[in-house]
Amino acid sequence: NSFSGGWRMRLQLARALMCPSDLLLLDEPTNHLDLDALVWLEAWLKRYEGTMIVISHDREFLDAVTSVTLHIDAAKLVRYGGNYSKFEDMRAEQMALQQTAFSKQQDKIAHLQKFIARFKAKASKAKQAQSRVKALDRMEKIAPLLSEADFTFEFKEPANLPNPMLSMQGVSFGYPAPDGAPAGTPPTVIVHKVSRSVLAGQRIGILGANGQGKSTLVKTVARALQPIGGDVTEGKGLNIGYFAQQELDVLRLADTPLEHMIKLVKDLTALGKIAGQATREQDLRSFLGNFNFSGDMVKQAVGSMSGGEKARLVLCMIVWQRPNLLLLDEPTNHLDLATREALSMALNEFEGTVMLVSHDRALLRAVCDEFWMVSRGGVAPFDGDLDDYQRYLLDEAKRQREATKEASAAPKAEPKPAAPAPEAQAVLAPAAQPAQALSSSGKPNSKLPGARALQRQLDELDTRMAALQFEST
Repeated sequence: NSFSGGWRMRLQLARALMCPSDLLLLDEPTNHLDLDALVWLEAWLKRYEGTMIVISHDREFLDAVTSVTLHIDAAKLVRYGGNYSKFEDMRAEQMALQQTAFSKQQDKIAHLQKFIARFKAKASKAKQAQSRVKALDRMEKIAPLLSEADFTFEFKEPANLPNPMLSMQGVSFGYPAPDGAPAGTPPTVIVHKVSRSVLAGQRIGILGANGQGKSTLVKTVARALQPIGGDVTEGKGLNIGYFAQQELDVLRLADTPLEHMIKLVKDLTALGKIAGQATREQDLRSFLGNFNFSGDMVKQAVGSMSGGEKARLVLCMIVWQRPNLLLLDEPTNHLDLATREALSMALNEFEGTVMLVSHDRALLRAVCDEFWMVSRGGVAPFDGDLDDYQRYLLDEAKRQREATKEASAAPKAEPKPAAPAPEAQAVLAPAAQPAQALSSSGKPNSKLPGARALQRQLDELDTRMAALQFEST
C-alpha cells in the first residue's frame, strides 16, 4: 500500500508475466509506467510465444505488440488484420465506403417513394406502385454513418507571456524531513543544484526512470514543494496550470463538476487572480459543456464518474484559469485515444510554455521539441529524440545485465545487511548504473578492483533507492 501507482503496476505485471501461459490478458498495462519500463515491456511481449489480448490507449504500444485489432462498435465485435495504425486506415476506408453506399441507397429510396406517391392512386400504375412498395420493404437498409462523438477543446490565449517564465539557480529538489522525525533530521534531496531557465514558448519533455525525481522537479516548479536550496525566480505575471499524477485523487468525490467550478472561482477571486473570465453559474455550465459535461452531468457526484471523466474535469478547471505555463505530470493515464488526440491538438495550439512528463510517446513526439533528462541526481538536456532515448534505455539494460552476470560469476562478496529497496528496478526496467561504475564512454571503469567493489556500489544504490521511496509515498 505504500507503493506508488507505477510500482504497483510493475508488481502486477511481474506476477502475470512470470507465470508460464498460453493466453495472456492485459488490461491497460502501460498506465503509470515510465518510458524505460514501457520499452522493457514491449521487448518482452514481442518475444511472447502465446496468444495475447491487450486493451490499451497507447497507440505506439499497440503498434509495437499487436498484429490483429478487435473493434467493439455498436455492440458488435469486428476483426481487422493489422496493428492500430493499420486499423485506423482500414476503418477510415470502411467508413467512407459505408457513407457512399448509404447516400446511394437514400437516393434510390427517394426515387421509389416519389414514384409511389405519384402513381399509387392511378389504376393503370397501381401494380407498379405496389411492386415498388414491396421493393422498399425488402430492401436491407444501410445504417447511416454515426461517427464517434469528437471531443475537442483549446487553451485560452494567456493574458501575458513573461520571458523567461522562471529561472533556477543552484536549486536542489526534494522533500523535507517527515513529520515526527527527530529534530535535526535533514531533508531528502533527490536532484542537486539545477541551474536552468524556462523560456516563453518552450515545449519541454522531461525524461527519466521512476524515482529519479521527475515529479519532484515538476512539483517544486508548481509550488507544491519548497526547494531544498537555491533560488527560483518567477517571471512577472506567471500563471501556472498544474496537472499532477494524483490530481484525480484530490477531487472532492461528493461534489459535482459545477460545485468544483464554483469553488475554483471563489478561491481565485479571494486571491485576486480572476482575469476577466465569465463567472456566472450559467457561464460555468456552458464552459463545462465544452468538456462534455452537459445536462444532468454537471450535477453528478464526481465519485460516481470514470477516471476519464475526472481527468476531463481537471483539464476543464486548468483551461478556465488561462495559464501561461502548463506543468503536466502523466496527464493521459485515464484518457482514451480520442481525448489524448484532443489534448495533443490543444497543446500544439497553446501559446504558452509546456513542461510535460508522460509515458505516451505519441503525445511527447507531437508536443515536445526538446527534452530534459532527470538522472543520477541532476538535470541535463537530452541530445536526441525519443528513438534515441529508447536506444539509450536498451543499451543501459544491456549493460546492467552484463554487470549482473559478471557479478554472479565472480566469487561472492561478504554478505552484508542491505536496506529493503521496494523502488529497485529489478524486474521491469533497467536499473540506473552506479555513476562511479561506468567511465564516460559507458564502459565498466577499469580502475575498480572487481566484483566486490561493484557489489558494494550496488548495495549503496539499494540504500539510496530505499530513501527515494519517500518520493513515491
